[in-house]
Amino acid sequence: MKRPVLFCLPLLLAGCTTIPAAVTAGLPAGSHATVALLETTDLHANVVSYDYYKLAPEPTIGLERTATLIAQARAQYPDNLLLDNGDTIQGTALADYQAIVKPLDCSETLAIYKAFNTLRYDGAGVGNHEFNYGLAYLNQVSGSRFDVEGVTATERCAGPKFPQVLANVYSVKSRQTLFAPYAIIDRRITATAPDGSKVPATLRVGIIGFTPPTILTWDKRWLEGKVYTEGVRETAQRYVPEMRAKGADIVVAISHGGLDDAPYSPTMENGNWHLAQVTGIDAMLIGHSHQVFPNAASTVPQFDLPGVDKAKGTVHGVPTVMAGMWGKHLGVIGLSLAWNGKAWVVDKARTTVEARPIAAGREVVAGDPAIAPLIAAEHEATIRYVQTPIGKTDFRMSTYFADVGDVSAIQVVNQAQAAYLRDYVKANLPQYAQLPVLSVSSPFKSGTAGVRDYTDVEAGCIALNNAADLYLYPNALYGVKVSGAGLRAWLEKAAERFNTIDPRRTEPQELVNTQFPGYNFDMPSSDELRYEIDITQPPGKRVKNLRFRGEPVDASGEFLVATNNYRASGGGAFPGLDGSSTVVAAPDNNRDVLIEYIRATKQLTRASHGASRSWRFAKVATKGPVVFHSAPGREALAREAGLSNVRELRGDDGGGKGFALYAVDLAQ
Repeated sequence: MKRPVLFCLPLLLAGCTTIPAAVTAGLPAGSHATVALLETTDLHANVVSYDYYKLAPEPTIGLERTATLIAQARAQYPDNLLLDNGDTIQGTALADYQAIVKPLDCSETLAIYKAFNTLRYDGAGVGNHEFNYGLAYLNQVSGSRFDVEGVTATERCAGPKFPQVLANVYSVKSRQTLFAPYAIIDRRITATAPDGSKVPATLRVGIIGFTPPTILTWDKRWLEGKVYTEGVRETAQRYVPEMRAKGADIVVAISHGGLDDAPYSPTMENGNWHLAQVTGIDAMLIGHSHQVFPNAASTVPQFDLPGVDKAKGTVHGVPTVMAGMWGKHLGVIGLSLAWNGKAWVVDKARTTVEARPIAAGREVVAGDPAIAPLIAAEHEATIRYVQTPIGKTDFRMSTYFADVGDVSAIQVVNQAQAAYLRDYVKANLPQYAQLPVLSVSSPFKSGTAGVRDYTDVEAGCIALNNAADLYLYPNALYGVKVSGAGLRAWLEKAAERFNTIDPRRTEPQELVNTQFPGYNFDMPSSDELRYEIDITQPPGKRVKNLRFRGEPVDASGEFLVATNNYRASGGGAFPGLDGSSTVVAAPDNNRDVLIEYIRATKQLTRASHGASRSWRFAKVATKGPVVFHSAPGREALAREAGLSNVRELRGDDGGGKGFALYAVDLAQ
């Protein structure tokens, strides 16, 4: 049984009354109970298991499948609270459709909040991406009444049927928090007395929310002059004692951020390592980093900090969970509580923490059939929306010949990433503003899954789903600082895409090392950077004549390189890229960055967006042909990309998979 939720509106906080003390007078000392805290985080509007960019079902994501895990956890733990960590209302085409394309009426409930209401969420925090569409929109869809400059709300609109809490964002106008800083949920539970009997009791659960103070930078256009932030530590030190004084038996911090043991600052993006040390916090639900915690096998640097136990799921002894992103996991803290005669105390030895996946190997849990029908109309409208243009291109962008130098599907990605990183550094990291910015991307679709597994965007209109063809993976944009020597090592590793060619051999030699995935063939496409790949040399000794702005690259020089979280955090085992060189972990995905770049550019041209090759093969005459495989009948595309040294040998390579056999003349 759940009693009504008590939460104090910011303007009334000082005079807010409390519910009478929990009914525990007859509960014997030594009684115990287990209450599960269930967390979703960084759902980013993935309500159903569908990829709107690929226009195809995607069973490894979606709240409809997390809902099945929620039901299972509730069956296991009858006493539970379901809480969301934030970054909920933005991130998919569905979210954009409801916010921008066909904005909701005041009486309409946001699609993901429909699902939340059906799943009976008990509370939620607020992430940084909640602010992406502006304060007026957030005020409307959250059913709030912000007292903020520029927001005029005469009525409370439809929204979630549970409290949303946020303690560290304040209105400049009123000096009060935008949302209630905390809520106290009065929950009836079943305790076990020392004699084994079951005894009803009331547990008062306090939830308090935090978001990264860096929202002031990320969404400056919406927030400047309207709100201000405080750091998570001092905010918690202010409100947690107040929550205790108002009767909270336990306090749960719903903090949208990760872990960072750098010296504390009120502007820290990931301040939860410090937050965990605030007296009175019993559990933390964290997020933002799109990682899974606990995870004993994780190599993410933020989980290898002093005081962090990535196997047990604690930070300075505080049970902590981070449930990844997009509904891929459900965080479950089995909070073991002991009644000492006066108060509930967390039994840390018996408390468990886990992040449960919706997919284990090839097995994926079924979706909850109640969720998809809730948003059927919005879902279908979004599919129609993503088929509309975001720009135009006068050339065909493909990866059929990316392995031999075609950058038609690579350069625009690099341009978008580099432009974003430059702007981000200029606004947030002036200490790096003088460093040259490069970008690398890869031919993510390079025939591995078959002859249709290539990026191929026809000349003409570019739609949103075409952007997903250009950038396949849901990565976050990262920026790393590398030396000239580090840059060379990076390019050397990428050059392992090729086999070592013996120019004296007369029989055909395969160009591509199929054991080295195309998505690891990082390539820049900048007019400022030039180098050659000598594939007659062994791996590690192939990059020749590496020059930047016409001069040899100095081993001690420094560069900023735009890439993705996978590569920057160690994906592919590239030398020096283990997370330690990351200086920017952007709040935006590479794909979204690309989409916005195309929208702003409007018209892509071959000369400006598809012809800048940074690398070429070192010239060498071979006695026999150097061959590779691609889709048949595409030689004309190689010519359009300026690859006059490529020719189709046979329309059928004889492998039985539909590929053609091509040759590249390394002497040209």
